[in-house]
Amino acid sequence: MERILALAKQAIDEKKAINPVILDLGGISNITDYFLICSGKTTIQVRSIADNIIDKMIENGLQVPLKEGYHEGNWILLDFGNVVVHVMQETDRDFYSLENLWHDAEVLNL
Repeated sequence: MERILALAKQAIDEKKAINPVILDLGGISNITDYFLICSGKTTIQVRSIADNIIDKMIENGLQVPLKEGYHEGNWILLDFGNVVVHVMQETDRDFYSLENLWHDAEVLNL
């Protein structure tokens, strides 16, 4: 789990993702243990961030995640089981406000 978070964080940093946040959902959600949320300015950047995350996982022998929203490129969800990565355009992130929705979650630094 920490390995997935570390690799995903490295991948999003390489693509200059905006405002990455890791939420610890352990104990407050049955969906997953962690959300990693970040933004991109354009559809191209959002897809590039998601692609880089997937490439990092493959390079490190990890399973390719379930992927949703790639075609549209506004909000791409990568589901690794215990870690779910949300790569969103800034406007969608502001609108859906996942950080506020999960305000009980602890924000982690990695």
